[in-house]
Amino acid sequence: MNLDSLGPETIDDYFERGLVHDIADLYDLQVTQLCGADRSREKSARKIIDGIQKSKEVSFDRVLFALGIRFVGKVVAKLLAKHFRCIERLETASLDDLLQVEGIGAVIAQSVKSYLSNPKNQEVISRLKSKGVQMEMPEEVQLSNHLEGKNIVISGTFSRHSREEYKTLIEKHGGKNVSSISKKTTFILAGENMGPSKLEKAEKLGIALMNETEFLQLIGEE
Repeated sequence: MNLDSLGPETIDDYFERGLVHDIADLYDLQVTQLCGADRSREKSARKIIDGIQKSKEVSFDRVLFALGIRFVGKVVAKLLAKHFRCIERLETASLDDLLQVEGIGAVIAQSVKSYLSNPKNQEVISRLKSKGVQMEMPEEVQLSNHLEGKNIVISGTFSRHSREEYKTLIEKHGGKNVSSISKKTTFILAGENMGPSKLEKAEKLGIALMNETEFLQLIGEE
């Protein structure tokens, strides 16, 4: 949930003190609960509360990851969030619906279904939503179809944009981000210090390399 103001030890302390019992309880915390009669702790308590409130701006895919669903890491959470767009559609999805998502297998699908079918988890999600936590993806703005049908691997470091920014640009121009090189890879967006193993595999498969400037020209930003 990107709670920079809270470390694992602090959260454990809140659980031990009975201040929180699940992730949704964090949004009910008050400054007076955290600092008690010790007024010297008020400033740090307010910082924690402000950090918790700011976490409401975190995107749906990161919220989904933070729920702690077994087998749902950051990548899987993003796949699910992008496909279903909101928690309501995900909650009502059948196993077959989940299996239609590329990259989601039977084990992950069953884990997601089991978690979202649990009444206690449903209550936590409902409370998080009522507190203003993001439970849907914003409307995506498609900038062009220059990369439509292209599977792109990103490797190395860049000077114009970060790797995450390039991933977003690829999606906004119709392309698809893939993590590993295969025969289906269209090209590699190659920055400085590209991994030698990826370079070797690209050469072996005859996959084209495209530098930062060439890529920006391709999508019309250069």
